[in-house]
Amino acid sequence: MSKQQSNPRSGRKQAALAAQEVVAQPQAAAVQGGGALPQLLESSLARDIARAMMDGFNRHYRLFRQETARAKHRFETADWHGQQRGQRERIEFYDVRVRECVQRLEKEFRAGSQPMEVWHEAKLLYIGLLVGHFQPELAETFFNSVTTKILHRTYFQNSFLFVRPAISTEYIQIDEPSESTTFRCYYPRRDALEEVAAQMLEDCRLQRAFTDRARDVRRVAQALSAMLGDAKIRTNFQIQVLSSLFYRNKGAYLVGKLINGFDEMPICLPILHDERGGLYVDALLHTERDMHTLFSFSRAYFMVDMEIPSAYVQFLRSIMPRKPRNEIYNSLGLAKQGKNLFYRDFLSHLRSSTDKFRIAPGIKGMVMLVFDLPSFPYVFKLIKDYYPPQKETTREQIKGKYRLVKQHDRVGRMADTMEYSEVAFPRARFEDELIAEIQKFAPSQLEISDRDGDGNVEVILKHLYIERRMIPLNIYLQETFDAGEGDARAQRQMEHAVIEYGNAIKDLVAANIFPGDMLWKNFGVTRHGKVVFYDYDEIEYLTDCNFRKVPAPRNEEEEMSGEIWYSVARNDVFPETFGPFLLGNPRVRDIFMQHHGDLLEPQFWQQHKERIQQGHVYDVFPYDGSSRFADEGGAAPADAAANAAALAPPGGTAQSGNVPA
Repeated sequence: MSKQQSNPRSGRKQAALAAQEVVAQPQAAAVQGGGALPQLLESSLARDIARAMMDGFNRHYRLFRQETARAKHRFETADWHGQQRGQRERIEFYDVRVRECVQRLEKEFRAGSQPMEVWHEAKLLYIGLLVGHFQPELAETFFNSVTTKILHRTYFQNSFLFVRPAISTEYIQIDEPSESTTFRCYYPRRDALEEVAAQMLEDCRLQRAFTDRARDVRRVAQALSAMLGDAKIRTNFQIQVLSSLFYRNKGAYLVGKLINGFDEMPICLPILHDERGGLYVDALLHTERDMHTLFSFSRAYFMVDMEIPSAYVQFLRSIMPRKPRNEIYNSLGLAKQGKNLFYRDFLSHLRSSTDKFRIAPGIKGMVMLVFDLPSFPYVFKLIKDYYPPQKETTREQIKGKYRLVKQHDRVGRMADTMEYSEVAFPRARFEDELIAEIQKFAPSQLEISDRDGDGNVEVILKHLYIERRMIPLNIYLQETFDAGEGDARAQRQMEHAVIEYGNAIKDLVAANIFPGDMLWKNFGVTRHGKVVFYDYDEIEYLTDCNFRKVPAPRNEEEEMSGEIWYSVARNDVFPETFGPFLLGNPRVRDIFMQHHGDLLEPQFWQQHKERIQQGHVYDVFPYDGSSRFADEGGAAPADAAANAAALAPPGGTAQSGNVPA
């Protein structure tokens, strides 16, 4: 067995010289579609603006990496509340740094009042500064974020913004010591897989001992051997492992791939804490589906320290080729870059498609107006201007709920959303019925005009959310009802949907989330069959709710009354009352009561509320329990047995993902 680092040393000095040349001669970067070159300005104003913006980005990414690097220590010391706090606070870093940069540009250069020639040249000079940079794509997005805060939207074009990337992210190399490279390579022999497994764990450099390293090494080697089966070992047989661990919640994940001949198979080792305080490897995940689940849009962002983010994205795409790059950037905590890439993909799709935006299928919401483009796998959500009386909320409160979900651990059960403002769509691509719906329910959010004066009428929406399209759970269930009781396939689909629905609620409970409106229509089914919650206007922290038993009627009049006879405070919840709204279908009711009848009992909810208030952090892992290594008498996961018992229905076993799902 031998090991070597992946990235060769590079000529960074040559790159720096090239950058200086471009800064000195910005005409070299100025040709755009054969257009005329800009006249150079004699003042240094554009140069100073470009450097100030680069300083702003470099400060942002330095602080981003510093916070990310702390995840390793928090994992080693089992500081789970600190880990969650760090994940939450890091999300806000980008907007803070953008505001700081805008304030500096206005204060030092009166940026908003500068002529467009200055901004045009500032972009060209900025491109020069990106040559040799390790995060050029992120720096371009930062430039866009700052510039759009200053310039009028008529200048939101490629001459002033990075509508398309200017610097390639291919083959970015680093000339630092070899430990700083993107991934490590191991060249094992089939009969020496344990040596490789041992070295892989050693190279994690975790400052906490494994409880039984020999056991973990043996398990990993056996799993690798099972992956290989009886395949012939080819000349290029190797294992590549990303240099930085991926931290999230209570786990650290070693991510890599096994290469043999033409085959490339993902591998991932979840490393956890056991009840003794030591570390152990819980599983070896090795399918593309495993990786899609691990990096799902319904989970919190990873904390992973990356010098060259694009290299990590390229590596991850090699093991998840069907996953869009924007979602990979999102999962790495680089949400603004993901948002930028998504919008580029969206504009490209609009240019190559002809179908029209329509009102989304399904039951219409009382708070959100939802529409989609049938050929595009996302939905668009507008907050309505008017709500029914039973919805005591405001636009700002609803935005606050969506922010809560963005910052919270989504445990694989809440869809991530992208938030946009002042989004323009071609009017010709909208069905008239959809326009009428927006004019009726959200007129304050709609403008239809040729705002840019280019002869193209646009639909401009002032604020909206975009999220992955799923099959609404009520529609998914209706398909099984329509198939009839004799259809075995439909029966399996129904059972899966109802069990997954209960699992989703229990995972949300473990994350201190009460979904509020638990109707089937507020949940969706992903392409992997997971049930995910996506209606957030009534979401609350579990610890803010008061779970009560319905009081017994005091007399016959109260018993026969069609009205509630008992007092109800704002956050009072009566789980016994869920049944009539959810379980009208007898077959659905039978499945639900068999697996999740405890959700109708106040004690279930109150018990978990109390445990969370006491500081308990549940284990919610992004893989199925069947993937875990079989227990050989070793230490159990910390709190896993307690989780299983606490979340299990009376007389049964835990069905929820609270023990790895």
